[in-house]
Amino acid sequence: MKILVTGAAGFIGAHVALRLAREGHEVVGVDNLNDYYSPRLKEARLAELGFPASFRFVKLDLADREGIAALFAAEKFERVAHLAAQAGVRYSIENPHTYAQSNLVGFLNLLEGCRHHAIGHFVYASSSSVYGLNRSFPFRVGDPVDHPVSLYAATKKANELMAHTYAHLYRLPTTGLRFFTVYGPWGRPDMAAWKFVRAVLKGDPIDVYNHGKMERDFTYIDDVVEGCVRVLARPATPDPAWDPAAPDAASSSAPYRLYNIGNSHPVPLLDFIGEIERATGRKANLHLLPMQAGDVEKTAADTEALREAVGFAPSTPLAEGIGRFVAWYRERGQALE
Repeated sequence: MKILVTGAAGFIGAHVALRLAREGHEVVGVDNLNDYYSPRLKEARLAELGFPASFRFVKLDLADREGIAALFAAEKFERVAHLAAQAGVRYSIENPHTYAQSNLVGFLNLLEGCRHHAIGHFVYASSSSVYGLNRSFPFRVGDPVDHPVSLYAATKKANELMAHTYAHLYRLPTTGLRFFTVYGPWGRPDMAAWKFVRAVLKGDPIDVYNHGKMERDFTYIDDVVEGCVRVLARPATPDPAWDPAAPDAASSSAPYRLYNIGNSHPVPLLDFIGEIERATGRKANLHLLPMQAGDVEKTAADTEALREAVGFAPSTPLAEGIGRFVAWYRERGQALE
């Protein structure tokens, strides 16, 4: 198939684009290479991951309405994997307008492209952050997600609503993937794995919020890629059992689905740091701080719906994933900072 992958120079997008291209699909990767973090890292992903000739890169901002419309008209895609976004919970508090342009305007431009060009399946990145104030663990895709605690989370919830609208009005198959704290080689330097490994190896203090009383469902990148690729090949369909009198938030009478992609084993933050200490052979210097605005104490994914749909759920043990990341960081990551 011919597939558009947005965010193709980003962490998850680059890995998904590479997997699809190696499987023989014709992949067009789009990214605006912004400077939220080093464009040098993004360019290195494109240059060094080993993309085959079936991959082609286009630099383009998703908020460019005319540019996106022209891309869809010229390329005749069959599937879209939308993995671009302005990421970061804390950054959204300081830069809200950036999130509106990328995560709302850009998302709408893609939906319009899909609508006008009969795309067979629109798969997009949502986030575990949509669960917000929800304290029912593990998080299930059918849970209410009406109380986000950051603008980033609110934009992801809005994406799910927008996708449902297009699935209902235009019968566009849409599937949202709620990712849970993804980590691994070629990751993002603003996320915990990279920040903590860098600090431990340099002997710098690690800022640990809520005095370490946090748990995250850390999910290894290869598991996320596997889930994305399997879901992309299975277009959403209307749920014949969906009941408007007792609506399931994760499905619909429209071709619409939501899935969690998480490891289903939440790890206390101090245990996560302990794995980094073991993998690096160094002791961490902890700087304990209060809870940050927009953050939550715990995330935990119920992935039963994903397993039932595509026969897969993430399972890479944390020790294995952290070991791989530390090895990559020492070999390549440090030089990209």
